[in-house]
Amino acid sequence: QVQLVESGGGLVQAGGSLRLSCAASGTFSNYAMGWFRQAPGKEREFVATITWNSRTRYTESVKGRFTISRDNAKKMVYLQMNSLKPEDTAVYYCAADPTYLTPTGRNEYDFWGQGTQVTVSS
Repeated sequence: QVQLVESGGGLVQAGGSLRLSCAASGTFSNYAMGWFRQAPGKEREFVATITWNSRTRYTESVKGRFTISRDNAKKMVYLQMNSLKPEDTAVYYCAADPTYLTPTGRNEYDFWGQGTQVTVSS
């Protein structure tokens, strides 16, 4: 079992930065950790994922702007978001999947946090 709690969301102007954090309890090291987001009226979509040994994968729209990282000793996952755009506005969710791969489908993840709101104003 893994429990996940996100933090770090907020309101930022376009072009600004935010760093999201996800604190995990329970088993962590062997899990792939992902970030997803869900905008109003839209489906939850994949943003980024990182394996236990820090292999990463990103959705095309955030490449070069977002960076996912993890600290296995602290059981933390981070999403550094730079050059934010209004279209990045969404609730961001942290998720965990017991795999060594880099899953991108939301149905592949077994555990989810409650989400943190990110709002980017133009």
